[in-house]
Amino acid sequence: MTPHAQKQLSVLVMSTLAFTVCFAVWMMFAVIGIPIKTQLGLNETQFGVLIATPVLTGSLIRLPLGMLTDKFGGRVVFFVLMLATVGPIWLMSAATEFWHFLVIGLFVGLAGGSFSVGIAYCARWYEKARQGMAMGVFGVGNVGAAVTKLVAPAIVVAYGWTMVPQVYAAAMLVTAILFWLFSYDDPAHKVPAHVTVREQLAVLKDPAVWKYCQYYSIVFGGYVALALWMTKYYVSEYEFDLTTAALLATAFSLPGGILRAVGGWMSDKWGAHRVTWWVLWVSWICLFIMSYPQTEFTVHTVTGPQTYQIHLSPELFTALLFTVGVAFAFGKASVFKYISDEYPHNIGVVSGIVGLVGGLGGFLLPIMFGALVDLTGIRSSAFMLMYGVVWVSLIWMYTTEVRKLDYMGKKLAERPADAME
Repeated sequence: MTPHAQKQLSVLVMSTLAFTVCFAVWMMFAVIGIPIKTQLGLNETQFGVLIATPVLTGSLIRLPLGMLTDKFGGRVVFFVLMLATVGPIWLMSAATEFWHFLVIGLFVGLAGGSFSVGIAYCARWYEKARQGMAMGVFGVGNVGAAVTKLVAPAIVVAYGWTMVPQVYAAAMLVTAILFWLFSYDDPAHKVPAHVTVREQLAVLKDPAVWKYCQYYSIVFGGYVALALWMTKYYVSEYEFDLTTAALLATAFSLPGGILRAVGGWMSDKWGAHRVTWWVLWVSWICLFIMSYPQTEFTVHTVTGPQTYQIHLSPELFTALLFTVGVAFAFGKASVFKYISDEYPHNIGVVSGIVGLVGGLGGFLLPIMFGALVDLTGIRSSAFMLMYGVVWVSLIWMYTTEVRKLDYMGKKLAERPADAME
């Protein structure tokens, strides 16, 4: 293995590890939020606000972090970011009031901004033909959501929820040190010093960037929202205990993280458009089925009234949830393949914009989930909402990409044979 290849591998491995820890911290409320909800007597909407608060800052910080990565390099930005979260994570264990959790949660949420740093940092170390794979492997760090669901419940049961932030703070500090020791910097990966902030932000005028934001709001924003919501959903809908509910919720979080690397390989092989198109269709079908609430109805037959029940068993629901997790994993990778293909010189900025909007989806959706449950009393209303978001993405993709490709194919077919020679 050449020295450059060794650096590539080391950067990718350490960045993925660091992102995994950051994502586990970012998803911490998915587990500790449940005993906190009981302790504080929160309603569903307040619980949605609680678990979504870290997602807000983790989303808003992505654009400036992406710009800083382009300017100063991913290594130093990633390291400083991780160190900056250690103190707030530890302080979370001392919080007692609702506003304490919200304020501290805003600072803990900075860990979620690590994505726009690491994705640009890793992509620049690889040639274009392998960037999809590299970004997909880095995105495996989303498995941090599953790590939280596997590790945090055991800590809560054994020592109480306050031990979780203390363990996570120590893990973040150790990870930051290891990252600095085993990662590398390359000045050639930074944008020229003369490039201004206005020039970096010029991509905001590109409609395609906003389309990719919409895609990412479901494949990533929806992933974050469901990763936060599913443990509580299993507890409320199927009356599982916290440990069992968290374990079942990993059926979504685990494939949603690990298989992102496969999505990167698929995007390199078949293209971002084709992978994203099928991701949206599979998600749309599954979410439609998951949207149907538990229903009991009576039919008046010739032999008298007959009562029927329609509901999703825990097994069927978990299978559908797993399928959505797989689809979202592929989609998260394919959206960023669009970006590396079309914006190779300012990946940090564009990934920051797309990551910001996608992360805001992860912030808004849990709050809307809680509000819908409080308003309708139907827990599956969360999936009704996500079904609608996917529908918007499908329509947008069809009008801007599918019809355009069909038109171009038709024009090529109509050209005379001698014109194509």
